[in-house]
Amino acid sequence: MAARTIYVTKFDMDRLTELIDGLRGVPKANQANLDLLEKELYRAVLVEPQEIPCDTVTMNSRVSVTDVASGEKATYTLVFPSAANIATGKLSILAPLGTALLGYRTGEVVEWPVPSGHRKLRIDEIVYQPEAAGDFHL
Repeated sequence: MAARTIYVTKFDMDRLTELIDGLRGVPKANQANLDLLEKELYRAVLVEPQEIPCDTVTMNSRVSVTDVASGEKATYTLVFPSAANIATGKLSILAPLGTALLGYRTGEVVEWPVPSGHRKLRIDEIVYQPEAAGDFHL
């Protein structure tokens, strides 16, 4: 992932660090994914939920993306692992792509490693962001 500035709300930071802490001792948890998420969180600029730019991917945001290489379009909702269901477009924050999307903004290209190299997605639109909609509890 490129080291661009990312923005995370304090509410999301609290919930995500609690998630990481809770999964650290679980044998089935993918520790590498937890490390990656933790690294992303600690480089983020923290903002109050009411101050997050409305074009930023936050938890429970629905985001439309385009694969830079193939042109394929997709829409994902970034969720906590318990709500994940890729068949319905609900992408876990603990999936490498989920971690990659958090904190990025419309127009930016998100890059993350895959077995064959790197994959790049352009964020086309934030279809729904809880904070922009006034849903500060999500």
